[in-house]
Amino acid sequence: MPSDAAPTLQPGDAAPDFALPRDGGGTVSLGDHAGRKVVLYFYPKDDTPGCTIEALDFTAAAADFDAAGAVVLGVSKDTVAKHDKFTAKHTLGIALLSDAEGDVCERYGVWGEKQMYGKTYHGIERTTVLIGPDGRIQRIWRKVKVPGHVAEVLEAVRAG
Repeated sequence: MPSDAAPTLQPGDAAPDFALPRDGGGTVSLGDHAGRKVVLYFYPKDDTPGCTIEALDFTAAAADFDAAGAVVLGVSKDTVAKHDKFTAKHTLGIALLSDAEGDVCERYGVWGEKQMYGKTYHGIERTTVLIGPDGRIQRIWRKVKVPGHVAEVLEAVRAG
């Protein structure tokens, strides 16, 4: 069971490796993208308003990220089957990875206590991690607000 005592990663740290099942089948690992920048974005739940906008924004910019030498990977605790439905419903063009056990979320420090409507619960804090071609974290955006976020991440990817 994930805990609230997750490590706090910082720019310059080695990005924790992972291998997770993805929408459409197969497994994706960080090592699959060695030598490229990786935009690893963690989001709470498939097919919810903010998560849908974020996925659509990343899809719309996927060619720009590719041209800038980066791959975009979305991660949530949803199952591959839910990712497949989400992808089909919204014609998404980015890989969605299933961290059903929450291990990767915990290692990246995005799983924790949240509050909504006065209730406290555990969930994924919307976070984006930019990993450099050397496997080290270049930048982390925590408590992401969706509007304008993808453009900001793309600018950081292009900047180096």
